[in-house]
Amino acid sequence: MTRTPGAPDATLPGPLSGPAPVTDAELPALRRRVQAVLLATQILGGLGIATGVALAAVLARDVSGSEALSGLASTATVAGPALLAMPLAALMASRGRRAGLVLAYLIGAVGAGVAVLGAVAESFPLLLLGLVGFGAGSSANLAARFAAADLAEPDRRARAISTVVWATTIGAVLGPNIAAPAGKSVAGLGIPATAGPFVWAAGVFVIAAVVVAVLLRPDPLLTARALDGTGAGEAAEERSLRAGMRAVRESPRARLAVVTVTGSHTAMVSIMSMTPVALTHHGADIQLIGLVISGHIAGMYAFSPLMGWLSDRLGRLSVIGLAVGLIGVAALVAGTAGPSHGRTALGLFILGLGWSAGLVSGSALLTDSVPQAARAAVQGLSDFIMNTAAGVGGLAAGLIVAQAGYGPLNAIAACLLLPMAALAIRGSLRKA
Repeated sequence: MTRTPGAPDATLPGPLSGPAPVTDAELPALRRRVQAVLLATQILGGLGIATGVALAAVLARDVSGSEALSGLASTATVAGPALLAMPLAALMASRGRRAGLVLAYLIGAVGAGVAVLGAVAESFPLLLLGLVGFGAGSSANLAARFAAADLAEPDRRARAISTVVWATTIGAVLGPNIAAPAGKSVAGLGIPATAGPFVWAAGVFVIAAVVVAVLLRPDPLLTARALDGTGAGEAAEERSLRAGMRAVRESPRARLAVVTVTGSHTAMVSIMSMTPVALTHHGADIQLIGLVISGHIAGMYAFSPLMGWLSDRLGRLSVIGLAVGLIGVAALVAGTAGPSHGRTALGLFILGLGWSAGLVSGSALLTDSVPQAARAAVQGLSDFIMNTAAGVGGLAAGLIVAQAGYGPLNAIAACLLLPMAALAIRGSLRKA
């Protein structure tokens, strides 16, 4: 994304940015600085999210006294991003990425605190309310991938997205493994050990919010608009949520992108959220559960640069097809694992790879497929649909496991791939 040679410097509009001219010579350094800030906050956000998510279902089961209700923990954590996605998109569309990311991290911190209060009071409704807010922290990490794409060159867009997604690996893999120390750290405070990770998550989210507020300047979205010539003179209607919905309706590739990220995310959340419960049925302790979830999260994030490179080199549709194949294999391996903890761990690792392929290729395709003015709104709409579907999937997952078992859950999750595969094949035939 560069200006026409000889064009005036871009001046950033908006109340949060102020005048900040950006020249062609300065743009590469700006890209590097924005990416560095996003990498740092992804590490922090990933740590906070994974530390809590590792034991969310177990904590919900302990507080509610019902295994069937344990799936509501996953539903609550994805309900937060779903509820926040549209307001967050509207805020980013009008005031830039920085305002939205700071708000999401702060809501996540407050939610983590409320979840701890719910655990101490043994109040299941209060716990669920806290988990809804806690889930907002993942809204920030999801939105950061689009912030990385704002200033990226089109032929490197998927790699820019994947690099930021990759940064989550460090915090996300470490998070489940510090769940036990986090639990021990609150032992003398009257807080259940399974709620300890949420105490740590609250502090991490606050630090991430401060980093974004102080260092993410100038704002990448507002800069991208200014460089594209759609900044100061851009009509509010062109970046509204209604315009975003219209852009998706008018673009078959945008619709495929939304189906891809939604199908990949929903299948992943449905299987992953109930894996800790399934493992406990076969004698796994908290430490083993943490290791399995760490392997899964490593699959999600550690190989995302490879998915980004493949998406830029081979095309978005090829990597969408890869996502379908990987998630299908993961459902087969995990769903037939039975008491084999190693087989379950392998299935969860492959599931993470499939999610990574779907999220990176789908997010890049979505950004490619809509005009600059409507991108923030379209991206928010996509995350709303993705997280709403995943919330329903998490709720259904708990009921399915309670009534039928973990194997049937994997089989049903694999069926979510069918619309994604059909649209990808249709898109390939149309392109041919």
